[in-house]
Order: sequence, then C-alpha cells, then structure tokens
Amino acid sequence: MEFFELGKISLLIGFGLIVLGFWGILSQKNIIKIILSFTIMETGVNILIVSLGYVKGKTAPIIDSAVEQGANHSVLGQVVDPVPQALVLTAIVIGFGTTALLLAYAMKLFKAKRTLQINNFNDLKW
Repeated sequence: MEFFELGKISLLIGFGLIVLGFWGILSQKNIIKIILSFTIMETGVNILIVSLGYVKGKTAPIIDSAVEQGANHSVLGQVVDPVPQALVLTAIVIGFGTTALLLAYAMKLFKAKRTLQINNFNDLKW
C-alpha cells in the first residue's frame, strides 16, 4: 500500500506527538506532567525533522561498501542529506538540558510551596 510508507508513517507519528504534547502543556495542572508533555512534543519535532530528511531508496551518509564508488556513479545521489540528522542530535542534547533545568526548577518550587499544582501558585497574580 502506498499510504503505509515509512516516511508517511513517521510524519504522522511526529505530528501526533506534537499535538499530544501541546495538548498536555495546555490542559495539565501538574508541573511534572507539563514537563513530560514538553518532552513528548520535543520528541515529535525530532521525529518530524528526521522524517522530512528521509529519502526513499537512499542510504545513510556513510561512505562504505553500501555506497558504490566509481567513475560512473555519483556518491551524492546515493545518500541522504546529513544535516537533519545533525540537527536532531543537537536538539536531543539541548532538550535533555532543558528538561533537566525544568525538573530542577520544579524541585525548587516543590520545596518552597509543597505542591506542584499550578493553580496553587498565585504569587504573581494581581
């Protein structure tokens, strides 16, 4: 079936995770659940970037025996663009740091207020 290709499935999964994470950020009242929703949305964005960089019939950008090298063959025509994968690796590291910072902030809030429900934080409300 043409609809169930790997590229289309990963696009749907990526969009689904983005929507699920965004819904969780907007609807949850617990700070830990909001942080988890943020991480789910970030994972969806990473899957979306990788799936947009996927090209059917091409191999990973590693020049070895899987890529035929010769005078008649162009190596660039046989491999996918490595930039989306590099961006996703960078985004994973940044996301890990952001999640760690958010969890540390949540721990500080819990020590100060003894709750993680955002309805109980009204210090900045007018």
